[in-house]
Amino acid sequence: MSDQRMNSAHAIVVMGVSGCGKSSVGEKLADALRLAFVEGDALHPASNVEKMSKGIPLTDEDRMPWLDLIGQRMQASLENGEGIIVSCSALKRIYRDRLRVAAGGNLFFVYLEGSKALLTRRMGERKGHFMPVSLLESQLATLEVPTGEPGVVTVYIDDSIDGIAATALKGLSTLGVMA
Repeated sequence: MSDQRMNSAHAIVVMGVSGCGKSSVGEKLADALRLAFVEGDALHPASNVEKMSKGIPLTDEDRMPWLDLIGQRMQASLENGEGIIVSCSALKRIYRDRLRVAAGGNLFFVYLEGSKALLTRRMGERKGHFMPVSLLESQLATLEVPTGEPGVVTVYIDDSIDGIAATALKGLSTLGVMA
């Protein structure tokens, strides 16, 4: 890895299916790395939120404008020399590649992985989230696990949020992301 990449601002996407802890872990990482955090769900157009609220899975066509908004936020931050952390499901390789292009290649992913039983339990415990448990099956079916892709740290979610974030930070440091 070049010194230029190691010393430049980084974009990090905390990814995984609903209920894995993207927002909570993303906020912890942002605090630890002193970076801005963007809640990717907040960038969904109202039509996407409405579909998901009704238990209707999003299509690739639904997701592309949302991914482009996330990409624009990352690109703007990096162009200002500022790092950024974004929560985004990034379920498919084509979505992650689209985000990589937007970030100019200076993008890392923290993939939060957990069992269906654990994810279902966590989703059931959430209050006030638009994503119903019924869509978990659809997300798991859509998920293309990022194993072997560049710049990816996989963290199992069978720990506390602090423990998950600490494991993610350790993994990111091996990729050249400095705290």
